[in-house]
Amino acid sequence: MQTKPNRSPMRGWAIVLAIMIAAAAPLAAEGLRPQGRPAALAIPATLPDDASVQTAAAAVPASVPAPGDADSGAAVGPTIGPTLGPETNLPLPRYVSLKSREGNARRGPSLSHRVDWVFVREGMPLQIIAEYENWRRVADRDGLGGWVHYSLLSGARTVIVDQDMQPLLAQPDVGAPQTALLEAGVIARLGECNSDWCWLSAGGFRGWAPKTALWGVGAEEIRD
Repeated sequence: MQTKPNRSPMRGWAIVLAIMIAAAAPLAAEGLRPQGRPAALAIPATLPDDASVQTAAAAVPASVPAPGDADSGAAVGPTIGPTLGPETNLPLPRYVSLKSREGNARRGPSLSHRVDWVFVREGMPLQIIAEYENWRRVADRDGLGGWVHYSLLSGARTVIVDQDMQPLLAQPDVGAPQTALLEAGVIARLGECNSDWCWLSAGGFRGWAPKTALWGVGAEEIRD
């Protein structure tokens, strides 16, 4: 006489559970994690005596997509050719500076968009590349940024020194006497500019520096 094997219900559930665990293993291996808000990054301070540039924190660069392509992950880059902003009728792109000690760069032009990055260096130069109502899309020296409320920006012009130990000169001439040396990353207040040189002030020192050593001023920009 032949008998049927005893199939335990618990054994069946164990098999199903083992299959579910095996299927979930690849997802765990891929390291899928929620994205948190990035931390601020500190960099060397500017010269401390100039009230216009008193800060020791750095701007946190970000790759912030434009509204409508939030999942693209593309960097924000300056537009090509000057146009007029629809809100201010001022040229785009144009340079401004960060008015506050902290400025949120959002994924889109409203408070409902999440903060992707935070600028934490007061006085740092930024380039406005788009406008929407009270919001300005800005880019930093690396072409990265996001949407910032206009109240966090100032028309006061500053530049970042790109060359380490950049001399300030008494005259706009390579043979002129040096008045100071500026480290890379120093923020300086921008004065007049001719076709090749700009007058800077930082840390109580003043002098001329070549445009090629600076970020925050247009190559063809002339200032009186």
